[in-house]
Parts: sequence; structure tokens; C-alpha cells
Amino acid sequence: MPHLVLLYTPDLEAEADLSALCRALADTMLEQKDETGQKVFPTGGTRVLAYPAAHCAVADGQGQYGFLYANLRIGAGRSPAVHQSVGQALLGTLRSHLDALLQKRPIGLTLQIDESVGQAFDAKHSSLHSLFNKVT
Repeated sequence: MPHLVLLYTPDLEAEADLSALCRALADTMLEQKDETGQKVFPTGGTRVLAYPAAHCAVADGQGQYGFLYANLRIGAGRSPAVHQSVGQALLGTLRSHLDALLQKRPIGLTLQIDESVGQAFDAKHSSLHSLFNKVT
């Protein structure tokens, strides 16, 4: 973890480079530091996944409306200040990639951060972390 999942109306694919947006969002996450200057998120655990909604209805259906919902799931233990700074940074990245499109037509953009608290089960197995945790 962290995992950022984007859910969007399929019409956005023709007008936005969603692969570039995913990379930019991952880079933004990896740049985040806490109050002590430590990285907020581990490199090997950072994921950004994007999915077009197979079925959707937006607003009253009378226009070419779109949406993009971004949900970041993070582990517990980070301060409210970190939540705010991460949220603002991610929103900035979303806006820099999508503002031109938002100027052309109505699109709803939502970013939500959920902290994983009191999990019933949480297992991880990865060969990614060792690539980034080498001591030099």
C-alpha cells in the first residue's frame, strides 16, 4: 500500500492520456514527505490503477458529462497534516493533467483518501520491495 484507484467514464480515454496521468500520480505519491522529511510511501508498494466504468450514469444524462473518481487507500498511522498535503499534491496533479479538458466540458473530479484501520485481514507478499530497499 498505498493504492490509488481511478474510476472514470470511458469517454475520457479519447481525450486524456490516462497512462501518463497514472505515472504522474505515482510520481507525486513517491515525492511526498512527512513532517520529519521521511518518505510517506514505500516505492515498492505504490500503485496507481485506472478503470473505465463499464456502465455509468452521470447527472441528468442530458449532456456529455464525465467523471473521474480517485480513491487512495493508505495504511493507518499518518498525521492529518500528511493526509492534507498528500491530498493537495494529488489534486494538483489531477488538475494539471485534466484542467484543459474540464474547461471544454463538464466533468466531475473527486479525490478521496481512506485510511485502512482495523482490518480483519491484511496480507502482503511481494518481490518488489527488495528492489528499492537495498542498502548502498
